[in-house]
Amino acid sequence: MAGLSITPLGAELLDDPLSDPATVAESLRNIARANRWFGGAAAVRFGLDQALSEVSPGAALSLLDLGTGLGDLPRVAVGWGARRGVRITPVGLELNRSAAALARSTGLATAVACAGMPPIRDKSVDVVLLSQVAHHLTSDSVVHLFRACDRLARRAVIVADLRRHPLAVPSFRFGARLLGFDPVTLADGVTSIRRGFSRPQLLELMAQAGVRGRVDHRPGFRLVATWQPGGR
Repeated sequence: MAGLSITPLGAELLDDPLSDPATVAESLRNIARANRWFGGAAAVRFGLDQALSEVSPGAALSLLDLGTGLGDLPRVAVGWGARRGVRITPVGLELNRSAAALARSTGLATAVACAGMPPIRDKSVDVVLLSQVAHHLTSDSVVHLFRACDRLARRAVIVADLRRHPLAVPSFRFGARLLGFDPVTLADGVTSIRRGFSRPQLLELMAQAGVRGRVDHRPGFRLVATWQPGGR
């Protein structure tokens, strides 16, 4: 991954931007289902509640989703805004060209680039969303990415990721089999959980990046970090 280093803890399909497009498409569809049923979408809505609680109806905000995958979470953000009278215009960034094409097919404007070196001016978007990307990376790369998020955002940064817990893997396996996930997504989901964070670990990475915010536990063995960017 250009500009960022993948953690050596296991390997996942989406670690490789050149993975087979058909396999990527099936995995992303199942990841979107997992977001819906296992807490990923709810974690993003919670992050928006925390980060944008003072936004008034009638406001218009831009949102950049780094590592957008199928583009399902920006749609969650748009729906969140619509229920509050806030217009959110989302843009996706995705390193995997197959994923970017799928996101575009849903109507999401999506650029192909590395999240660590985004072709976007500093302070050019209101909200930066980083969901289930950080656990793919080494600690140094996570710190680099958090700093990049802080530079890009004008109003808020939302980081949603997985929380390590003894019950997380068996819970995911049960749910994934119930929903008929393909073997690749099932195996990658287990690897993702094992790559996940504890709350103190995520706070420490934020501190190393020079940002101060909050980290909350959420259902589905999720963590949600939110902060207001510096240099506004």
